[in-house]
Amino acid sequence: MYVVATAGHVDHGKSTLVRLLTGMEPDRWAEERRRGMTIDLGFAWAVLPTGETVAFVDVPGHERFVANMLAGVGPVPAVMFVVAADEGWKAQSAEHLGALDALGVRHGLLVITRSDLADPAAAQAQAQAAIGATSLGAVPAVRVSGRTGAGMDDLRTALHGLVAGLPPSTVDDDVRLWVDRAFTIRGAGTVVTGTLPSGQLRVGQELVLAGSGQRVVVRGLQSLGQSVSHVQATARVAVNLRGVALEDVGRGEALLTPQRWLTTDVLDVRLRGDAAVELPGELAVHVGSAAVTARVRPLGADTARLSLNRALPLRIGDVAVLRDPGRRRIAAGATVLDVRPPALRRRGAGRARAAVLSEMDGVPDGLAELRRRGIVTTADLRAMGATPPGTPLVADWLVDETLRVNLAVRLTTAVTRYATAHPLEQGEPVEVLRRELRLPDGRLVAALVQAPLVLRQGRVVPADSGPALPPDVQRAVDAVRRDLAADPFAAPDANRLAELGLLVKELGAAVRAGALLKVADGVVLLPGADQQAAILLARLPQPFTLSEARQALGTSRRVAVPLMELLASQGRTVRLADSRHEVVR
Repeated sequence: MYVVATAGHVDHGKSTLVRLLTGMEPDRWAEERRRGMTIDLGFAWAVLPTGETVAFVDVPGHERFVANMLAGVGPVPAVMFVVAADEGWKAQSAEHLGALDALGVRHGLLVITRSDLADPAAAQAQAQAAIGATSLGAVPAVRVSGRTGAGMDDLRTALHGLVAGLPPSTVDDDVRLWVDRAFTIRGAGTVVTGTLPSGQLRVGQELVLAGSGQRVVVRGLQSLGQSVSHVQATARVAVNLRGVALEDVGRGEALLTPQRWLTTDVLDVRLRGDAAVELPGELAVHVGSAAVTARVRPLGADTARLSLNRALPLRIGDVAVLRDPGRRRIAAGATVLDVRPPALRRRGAGRARAAVLSEMDGVPDGLAELRRRGIVTTADLRAMGATPPGTPLVADWLVDETLRVNLAVRLTTAVTRYATAHPLEQGEPVEVLRRELRLPDGRLVAALVQAPLVLRQGRVVPADSGPALPPDVQRAVDAVRRDLAADPFAAPDANRLAELGLLVKELGAAVRAGALLKVADGVVLLPGADQQAAILLARLPQPFTLSEARQALGTSRRVAVPLMELLASQGRTVRLADSRHEVVR
């Protein structure tokens, strides 16, 4: 299927052409048929004599309904531009062409209607001159009469040429279906329609609503009036949704492949068009079928930052129309350069950002994005529309090589500085380093550790640092060793530890250095005491009581209770249902 939108001034015969081509009534509302003008979007389709199926999105031409027109044209790859021979080029002809140029539409066909009422040559020449100066370039022209039917066969032939020149759709892409209509059907529930420009849909497929993040399921599909189980781009499609109420979805909403899109309300763009140099501070942004208000901050000669009043699912390279509703004009076209731009808080940040944007072309480039951002996940790059380069450093994190080398140097410097400031601690905690280096994930710290650093028990230390302790702490530890030499399970009490100067920090440093074994808070023994205790307890008749263990070890209940808990946690002993213990052999 191919999808073509109409465009042109009000009452120039767009709907009449669609009606003659398809035999269907594109105007859906009674008011439209009564007034003889399209107010909202209309849809119809036909099979050309050459076999192609063409679906038409018939858009309104009246200036009051330009937003509706943009909702229909936004996702469509080709346009049938209509100009009446007896009226020629008009105001809305120019505005519609401005919108198409802003969107960068490159495939079109000019149709001169009412050729029986006036010589079509003048209207054709004027229209082709205007269209030729836009993204559409030189387009073929067909002269027809809706009243007599003259030229309709030529139009069908020209439509064949138009659709034959369209680039092939990418059916493996992620789904982003912009909703242009939403309604309910009794017995079916909520139904939305839109143009599927890429990807494919299946009954039972899970999608997500861009606005709320709500998960929905495709309950049914229709295309060209027929129920189908599968639709692939490009296509007009109606989607029956399970799990969403009508009030939660409407024009401007989008159905997305889960976890493959980023929504953003701040984006940097490149502007196109003569009016771009005098943009108002606030305007309307049209993307797909969505229309949102945005504040504009000019950055460079042709770049700006847009702050949207509602987040949209966008990717690098997406195009938008910027419209100034106050002046009723298309202000500019815009190409999305960045959907996750940095904040501009410091003096001169705007100028610096403009310099960066001047080198961006709106073509998704994974390597360039990684260099600009330094650190990014592969998932975020894909959601931006770029292919991730290389292999993640850890988990899903990609790190630019230049930044990785710089971070490794900064890591070494930070650990050395921390060791000087905290001599009682064996290394700097990973979480402290993560914050100091401004990394988004602690796993990146571990991945950056290299010689002469090593990771030990959640801390980064120099590999050759060993268990060295400050002299005063080492002297106190030596005193504890002497105390325990003759009585290895008589842990010094709080008074003795305080007398030696082994308070909480000093004890922690000694334990981390491997100089003492922590049995419990305030209870320390010599390293290896746990293994020695297990050997002694294995000599007891099994199982044994806590009292028997205490006597065998020659210690107090203050030491015996936490020591038995430690041995159990190590798997050296087990505690039985009757509270007795047994050594695991």
